[in-house]
Amino acid sequence: MKTIILFRHGKSDLIDHFINDHDRPLTNEGINAAEKMGKYLSRKNEIPDIVISSTAKRAKHTADAAMRKGEWGCSITFNNIIYSGSTNDLLTMIKKQNNQHDSICIVGHEPKFSNFVNLSINNKHTHFPTATMAKINFEVFEWNLIEFGFGKLDWLIRPKELN
Repeated sequence: MKTIILFRHGKSDLIDHFINDHDRPLTNEGINAAEKMGKYLSRKNEIPDIVISSTAKRAKHTADAAMRKGEWGCSITFNNIIYSGSTNDLLTMIKKQNNQHDSICIVGHEPKFSNFVNLSINNKHTHFPTATMAKINFEVFEWNLIEFGFGKLDWLIRPKELN
């Protein structure tokens, strides 16, 4: 089985109307939520084999905060497709992953993540606020066999739902 954990970046700041969207930082609330979600995955013993983050500053900082606070210990890579590509591009990126990894965490953005969940599990609308995580399982043994419509949502959790 292959597992994808989608992790939307924490709340980001619009400190300046002229700042480039790609360079927007996290707020303190966003950092705290990312740390909370990192600890959540550790407590569930569902630390991913690898993290793939968007190249956007807010996504990188979300991944860093979660990995540090949750003591994940896995490797991280960065891919601009998560920021700039389509939902189909995201699927193509996933299909190219190394089969030695059974679980990946992708840190990125809306509306791409709710679209990915909806297409994967044949759902109409998934609400995906900042710092939310969703775990989707696919009953395949190779990443290149993953297709929309054949995923099963294991869980979807928002930071506000955690103690």
